[in-house]
Amino acid sequence: QVQLVESGGGLVQAGGSLRLSCAASGRTFSSSAMGWFRQAPGKEREFVATISWDGGFAYYADSVKGRFTISRDNAKNTVSLQMNSLKPQDTAVYYCAGRGAAMVSALPYDYSYWGQGTQVTVSS
Repeated sequence: QVQLVESGGGLVQAGGSLRLSCAASGRTFSSSAMGWFRQAPGKEREFVATISWDGGFAYYADSVKGRFTISRDNAKNTVSLQMNSLKPQDTAVYYCAGRGAAMVSALPYDYSYWGQGTQVTVSS
């Protein structure tokens, strides 16, 4: 079992930066691929980024590629999302997710564990 708690959301102006963090508890974190998803009001949850169990591979949605960076620290049981050059369309609740398996995935239903979400609002 893995429990996830996100932090770092907030209000930022367009062009600004935020860093989201996800603290994980549970023995399987270090062997699990992790991901970030987001959900805007009235829209379905969408993939943002994923990282392999060892941090050696990362994959991004086209909409955030070159602006966002996912990373993890298995010694501290944390995964982070550095978000730069933020746009108003990045406004959403951001969720940290754990796969429970080593391989990455961009599909929400492949993830077994979810945090409660953190709000990111980008003003124009």
